[in-house]
Amino acid sequence: MSFCAFEPGYFAGTAPPDPGQLHEVAPGVYWLRMPMPLALDHINLWLLEDGTGWTVVDCGLTTEATRQAWEYLFTSGMKGRPIRRVICTHMHPDHVGLADWLCARWEAPLLMTQGEYLSARLLSAGLPPTDTASMLAHFRAHGADGIHLQELAGRGNFYARMVPSVPLRFQRLMHGQMLHIGGCEWQVIEGGGHSPEHASLWCEAREILIAGDLLLPRISTNVSVFPIEPEADALGRYLRALARFAQLPAAMRVLPSHGLPFTGAHARIRQLRQHHAERLARVLQVCEGQALTAADLVPVLFKRQLDAHQLGFALGEAIAHAHRLWADGALLRSIDAQGIIRFSLAQRTGEPKPDLESLARTAAGL
Repeated sequence: MSFCAFEPGYFAGTAPPDPGQLHEVAPGVYWLRMPMPLALDHINLWLLEDGTGWTVVDCGLTTEATRQAWEYLFTSGMKGRPIRRVICTHMHPDHVGLADWLCARWEAPLLMTQGEYLSARLLSAGLPPTDTASMLAHFRAHGADGIHLQELAGRGNFYARMVPSVPLRFQRLMHGQMLHIGGCEWQVIEGGGHSPEHASLWCEAREILIAGDLLLPRISTNVSVFPIEPEADALGRYLRALARFAQLPAAMRVLPSHGLPFTGAHARIRQLRQHHAERLARVLQVCEGQALTAADLVPVLFKRQLDAHQLGFALGEAIAHAHRLWADGALLRSIDAQGIIRFSLAQRTGEPKPDLESLARTAAGL
């Protein structure tokens, strides 16, 4: 993730609720914030009044602090009503970490898209190619040096620590599906790139989008390529998800997983597209006349110092930007005898130099 300049309108105030406290942002829609022991130090969860119970959207990391905040809410903030179902927008640890605990506690079903559910099961079990060894081999092929690989290896299986178990059964969410929650219809909007089949929820009657990680007010969501799908055009999928959101009303209110609830979504979408166009242009510029690995591209895309946790995201995102240009034919992708992957500008001898800015804007959907 990286920071992007944007001045959203905050419709639910600028002070988030304390852990274990609910803040009503619309009739029957409540905001719950949980802490995280990471640079990104929080996640927003959502509780929807659902008849005599609640539908929960996302769960938080498997940490004692998150459990304690939930326990406090169970006794003081839920009006004596049970959790009827648990929806997870996607499989990342801050979203699905406590899903098994919540579902077991309340005998509630888990609702996810199939791609997200199966990915969570694979990662939680540490099965190849989602294990640490596969990830290191993936990054080694993209030019990561020994020091960086050692730092990444030192993290171990972070996912399994934060998601020690996943419910053994689920109810599948699909794009376009309508969920009846609390007297309103919520439509599932699937979007890839950040994760396999991320599910956002759109309520037309209230003009509210529970966006998950796909549309954030202050940072750009991470878009990475992983060893389970090593040739993926993850950024292309993410940009298509933004295009789906751009079809929704400009006045909609967005409930993001990080940051504050905001308005001005169409301006934010335009800004995110421009952000990625600028990054794609940088990649094209440095790949002109030379073949570079994704690891070579990391300092081009990220100017700040990165810790081991951030480095993995940065490498994945560098691959995603190179693959977006490769998919569009603007970059060539080659693999040497050692299995190292490099990218170079696609330019034929004798032809005029391509307009790199135009290529980048086209690749970003502008």
